[in-house]
Amino acid sequence: MSLLAMRAADPMATHYSIRQCEGSLTPYPAEVPPEEHPDSLAAVFINHVGRHGARYPSSAENCRLLQRALMHADSLGTITQTGRDLLRLTNRVISITAGRWGALDSLGMAEQEDIATRMIRNYPELFGGDATVEAISSYSPRAMMSMYSFTHRLDRLNNETTFRTLTGRVNSPLMRPFDTDPDYKEFRDDKVWEPVYDEYFESECPATAIMRALGSRYPFDDAAHVRKLAYAEWAVVAGCSAMSVEVDPLVYFTPEELNALWSCFNLRQYLRYSASTVSTVPADIASQLVLNLVQTTDAFVGGDAGTTVRLRFGHAETLMPLLSLLRLRGCYYLTNYFDTVAMHWRDFDIVPMAANLQLVLFRSRNTGHYYVRASLNEVPVPLLPNSDELYVPWATARDYMMRCLPLEMQ
Repeated sequence: MSLLAMRAADPMATHYSIRQCEGSLTPYPAEVPPEEHPDSLAAVFINHVGRHGARYPSSAENCRLLQRALMHADSLGTITQTGRDLLRLTNRVISITAGRWGALDSLGMAEQEDIATRMIRNYPELFGGDATVEAISSYSPRAMMSMYSFTHRLDRLNNETTFRTLTGRVNSPLMRPFDTDPDYKEFRDDKVWEPVYDEYFESECPATAIMRALGSRYPFDDAAHVRKLAYAEWAVVAGCSAMSVEVDPLVYFTPEELNALWSCFNLRQYLRYSASTVSTVPADIASQLVLNLVQTTDAFVGGDAGTTVRLRFGHAETLMPLLSLLRLRGCYYLTNYFDTVAMHWRDFDIVPMAANLQLVLFRSRNTGHYYVRASLNEVPVPLLPNSDELYVPWATARDYMMRCLPLEMQ
């Protein structure tokens, strides 16, 4: 029985859509539910942490690897018609992206502009007059451009607002802790997650799709070489939507192959950037960011009412630790059975392009008390584990968020 046939019969196998199998490379959801909150509550402050918008492929590595293999197959005469189609697509991606690897594209700008438009339309009282919007980004150009696309749209819609923006490595402890945190650097260098991932990758990564492209007589070096090329093929095709290149993945993959390849990428992100039974360090690196969210909300509640919106722009690797540390539903999952991760922790739900966490602070019109509501990708979600309440008293939410931090920070 083939690997894919066994996988189809496996109760742990997933059956996600083509778009979902693009994983965290998928563009931001096109449909966002309308904003609703009780009339008794008035929005007074927003803390927003966002990922950059859709971008060109972050590096040429997978494209070049795939291109070399396909050209080699062509020279040997083993390449198939599917392989020729894939080579044309790969060459097109390389041509379009030349000089723009990792850069924000027009779709990414539009995603940020759309989120900004909804924010100002949903909460117009937070903009204009004496209101100030403060925004920071990582030094990455795509994060910086996401910040400017977002704030530019806000300014177009209300140019009475005061804007303060700050970008650069000074923001790395908040926006790129995966570069600066010493414990994470040790975790990364020790590669403690790799044995778990390698075992899964060797078991679940299908070779069938890449072999249909390169031909059955293609001289692969070894099984690891096949899997590396299979992953590169998935990465090139899966990244096309984010750069607005139209492609039908079913030309190159079966749905089962797409699910299997995505699950490998998904597990890699889970192990590297979320709490797991391997290590909690990937989540703990978001501690400074959680503390910053608490402190800025405290400042507003304490009387610093001038800044009504605080925006932060980073990366998927910024949000995954944050959402895991806060243990939001669907973003935190502990197991020793790593073949179940794909059913419970899904990167396409957590960190699509332009993903964001919004903590909206409301004040009761009746009592003056403060409540906070969390939204993941603009969809309200319970902040507290084991509770379905969306509107949590700030004192309760604050206590919970502080308890998420390491003991020395509480």
